[in-house]
Amino acid sequence: MKLLVLAALLLSSLIARADGIVIPGDDDAPGEPGENGPVTDPTPAPAPAATHKARLSNPTPHPARVRVKDDGESRLDKKEDTVAGGKHWRIKTAQGAVHVWVPPGYDRETAGTVIYVHGYYTDADGAWHEHELARQFKASHQNAMFVVPDAPAGNDDAVNWPALTDLRRAVARANLKMPDGPIIVMGHSGAFRTVMQWVDHRLVDQIILLDAMYSGEAAFDEFIGTGKRAKEHKLIVVAASTAEESASFAKKYKFAVARESMPSSVGGFSKHERGAKLLYIRSQYEHMQIVTGAKVIPILLRVTPLKAL
Repeated sequence: MKLLVLAALLLSSLIARADGIVIPGDDDAPGEPGENGPVTDPTPAPAPAATHKARLSNPTPHPARVRVKDDGESRLDKKEDTVAGGKHWRIKTAQGAVHVWVPPGYDRETAGTVIYVHGYYTDADGAWHEHELARQFKASHQNAMFVVPDAPAGNDDAVNWPALTDLRRAVARANLKMPDGPIIVMGHSGAFRTVMQWVDHRLVDQIILLDAMYSGEAAFDEFIGTGKRAKEHKLIVVAASTAEESASFAKKYKFAVARESMPSSVGGFSKHERGAKLLYIRSQYEHMQIVTGAKVIPILLRVTPLKAL
């Protein structure tokens, strides 16, 4: 009797296999095509982040910077390397990183200084590398020491260097001697918060605002119009997202000169534009392209009192 039962069970199993029925626990049962391929997540992929225009709000908390203990007097540590054919130093300070670069052929005796202040959503390290600043500075062919300090990355960040004198002192404490020539301050976007605090520094000759006229008009009025040394100063205002504010600022001054786009070379500026005390440029490049496209910074640095290499 038992033999008959076992035979019946065996016969039913063979029939099931022939009909393509999968028997639970049968590891060798045929599967569906592709079932052993790569596992995919059924959750739809998030849509790419939309490109946003410049704004001064900070939607996510910026990571806290690691501060370096600083007695305000001792020599600051720095690392040296070669970037874009020029000498580069990264200085560690209590106010964040400071990058210093000089081009090949740099002559301190006739050089000036360019202080470049980055905008929001980055820091000095990020702007230095991602915006390829050394390459852009080199393309300007200007004999200058270029200084790129840390600055606020969002509205909640305090200004790292409210006094330009302290930044200059930090560079000196890293055993780097700054030249005695003209000082040009160039700032992008949220950099206005830092730059507006330097307008009364006696050594600043020219300010270049790269889509940065979000606020601070009174400070820039002082620099170009009402301050003690306003007659000696020059200001260039490049605008994309800040076109309305920048144009309104320029219209207050009879000596302002305006043009509708950035030229492709410094030769595209007229003599009148190059000599303007206040030059307003409506940029054809968008907010970030102004500092990443290498078509604005190198050209504008040639419309300064700096000497060419």
